[in-house]
Amino acid sequence: MKNIIQQSKLLAKNYDIVATNPPYMGNSGMNPNLKDYLKKNYPQSKSDLFAVFIEKCHDFCNEKGFVAMITQQSFMFLSTFEKLRVELINNHTIINMAHLGAHAFEEIGGEVVQATTFVNRNNLIENYKSTFHRLTEFNSESKKEEEFLNDKNKFTTNTSAFDNIPGKPIAYWADNNIINSFKIGKELNILADVKKGMDTGKNSKFLRYWFEVNFLDCGYNFKDNHVAERSGYKWFPYNKGGDFRRWIGNRDFVVNWENDGFEIRNTKNSTIRNEKFYFKKSFGWSYVSSSIISFRYFPQGYLFDGVGCAVFSDNEYDNYILGFLNSSVCQEILNITSPTLAYTVGTVAKLPLIINNNELNKINNLVEINLSICKEDYDDYETSKDFLKHPFIKFNSIHQNLTSIFDVWSKHKFNNFKLLKENEINLNKLFSKIYNITTGIDIEDKHISITLADYSSDIKSFISYAVGCMFGRYSLDNEGLQFAGGEFYINNYHKFIPDDDNIIPVLDTAYFEDDIVGRFVEFVKTCFGREYLEENLEFIGNALAKNKKPSREKIRDYLLKNFFNDHKKTYKKHPIYWQFSSGKENGFNCLVYMHRYEPSLVARIRTDYLHKTQKAIEQAITNCDNIINHSTSNTEISKATKDKSKLQKQLKETQEYDEALAHIANQNIEIDLDDGVKVNYAKFQNV
Repeated sequence: MKNIIQQSKLLAKNYDIVATNPPYMGNSGMNPNLKDYLKKNYPQSKSDLFAVFIEKCHDFCNEKGFVAMITQQSFMFLSTFEKLRVELINNHTIINMAHLGAHAFEEIGGEVVQATTFVNRNNLIENYKSTFHRLTEFNSESKKEEEFLNDKNKFTTNTSAFDNIPGKPIAYWADNNIINSFKIGKELNILADVKKGMDTGKNSKFLRYWFEVNFLDCGYNFKDNHVAERSGYKWFPYNKGGDFRRWIGNRDFVVNWENDGFEIRNTKNSTIRNEKFYFKKSFGWSYVSSSIISFRYFPQGYLFDGVGCAVFSDNEYDNYILGFLNSSVCQEILNITSPTLAYTVGTVAKLPLIINNNELNKINNLVEINLSICKEDYDDYETSKDFLKHPFIKFNSIHQNLTSIFDVWSKHKFNNFKLLKENEINLNKLFSKIYNITTGIDIEDKHISITLADYSSDIKSFISYAVGCMFGRYSLDNEGLQFAGGEFYINNYHKFIPDDDNIIPVLDTAYFEDDIVGRFVEFVKTCFGREYLEENLEFIGNALAKNKKPSREKIRDYLLKNFFNDHKKTYKKHPIYWQFSSGKENGFNCLVYMHRYEPSLVARIRTDYLHKTQKAIEQAITNCDNIINHSTSNTEISKATKDKSKLQKQLKETQEYDEALAHIANQNIEIDLDDGVKVNYAKFQNV
C-alpha cells in the first residue's frame, strides 16, 4: 500500500517539465475497457495511446511549464487528431520541433515508424514564432542529426496560421501565399461535387477486367444514365483508381451492375454511395498513392469505387478544374493538407480554387490538347477497350518497311511526349502565377503520361496483335475489337483469315500447316507486302534476340519460350490466350482463345494436334536413327545423336501429357466468361 500511495502522490502532482517517449497503441490493439475509458476521458486523442499521452502530459504540466516528447508524426496531419491539434494550437505554444520522419532510429527500418520530437509551452504565447526543423528527407539517424544544424532545413512560423488550412495540419513549411489561397479561393466542392463511390462487398465476384467478359454483355455506349438505356447489359465500366496516370487512363475494370446492381445491393458489407452520380462524366483519382496525385477524365458511362474517387463537374470551368488538379500548385497544397499520401474525398473537396477568367481560354486549350494526346497514347495499346489497330498498321499507309515505320512511330511518340510536357509546364506556370507562389514548375519525365516508343516492347506488342488477328479477336478488315464473345463467323474476315479451329500449335518445329510462325510470317506479308518480307522479319527478329540465328528461328524461340509470359504480364495475370503445354521439354504447346472456347476443344487439342505431334516426333527419331546408322560424317552423327536425345525426352513428355489431357477432355468442361480468367483457366491447370 505504501508504494501505491507514493505512486498516487507522484501522479497527482503537477510539474514544471514533463518529458517522455509515450507508449504506442492504435485503436485496433485496445481491449474494450481501455477503449471505453479513452472515449470518455480523452475524446480528442482516443485513437492512439501516444496521442492520449500528449494530452495527459499537458495535464501533468504546470501552467507555463514545458512538455517534451517524441511521438509518431500522424497527430500533425490525420483528420482523426484534428481536435487535438486545435487544442495545441489555440491553448499551447510549440516552442520547437524536429520533424524526423522515417529512419530516425538506425535499429528501426522501413517507413512505418515516422517520428517527430517537440517541446511545448503549456500556455499560449501570442504571436510566438515557433521553430521547426524539417528532416524527413534524410534517410539515416546520423544524417538527420547533421542536418539539424543546417539552417536550410529550419522554418519559423506563427502556428495560428494553421487555423486557415482545412483540417488544421501542422504544416510549418507552407508558403504564406498557399495558406492565403484558402482565404481567397473557393473550395472545390462549391463548383463541383467530390464523391466517394461504392464498395461491392466482394470484388472477386463483382469486378472483372474488361477484356475477360463477353463484350456483348458490356454496356459501354449509351446516351444517358436512364435505367431503360442500360437494360440488357450486365457489365459496366468502372473507375477503380489505379497507378499514376494523368489526363486519361486506368479504364481497366467493369462491374456487374445487372438489374441496377441487384446482387451488389444484397451482398454483405457492400455499400452503395452517391448513386445519383453513377454514369456521369468525372475526373477520377486514386484514394491512396505511392507517388504524387493524378487526375483522369472518365466520360459518361462509368460507375466508381470507394478507392477510385471522383470529381463531378459540368460547367464552363471543367477543363480549368482538371488543369488545376493536375498542376504542381495543387500537389503543393495537397502536400500540406495530405502529406501521408492518402488523398481523401474531404481533402480534395476543400482544395482552394482561384478562378482567373483572363487565363480561362488558355488553360482550357492546353487541357484539351493534353486529353487528346493522352487518349491517343492510351488507345495505342490493346489493353485499352478503345484500341483500334496496332500503330505499325496505322503508319503503314506511309511506309511498308518496318524500320521506317518504327522510325516514324518513334518520332511521333517523342513529339507527343515533348508537347505534353511543355503543356504541363505551361499549366504549372499559369497556376503558379494565379496563386502567386514559386512552386516547382518543371516535371520529371517519369510523371509524363506518355509511353515512348521502345524497339523490343513495340515489336512484342505487334506480335501480340498478330496473334489476336490469328484468333479473330482483331481483323485487318475493320478497326477495333471484332470478336470477344457470341457466335464466331470466320466469313467476316477477308484480308487475313483467322485460325478455323481456335488451336494454334506453338512448337520448336513446324509440324503443322497452321504453325504459329508460318501464320505470323503470312501476317507480316499481308500487312506490309512481299517485297519487304525478309527485311521486316529481320527487323522483328533482332528486337527479340541478339544472337546470330535466322530471323524465323528468333521469332519461333520467342513465341515458344517467352510470348505467353509476356502476354500474362500485359493482361495483368489474366491471360485471354491460354497455353496448353506438355512441360519444360517443349514437346507440345498450343494457344487457344478463351472467348472462342467450347467444351470439345481439349479433345480436339489431343486428337488433332497432340497425337499428330507425337507421330511427327517418332518420325523425326527414325530420321535421326537413319543418319546415325548410315552417315559417314561424324558431325552429322553427333548432331543426330543430340537431336534424338532431345526428341526422346519430348516424346516421353507428350505421352505423359496425353494421359492428363485425356482426363480433362473426357470432362467436356464448360466455362462461363462472367466467372473471369482466374476461375476458368484454373479448370485446366492440372494438365
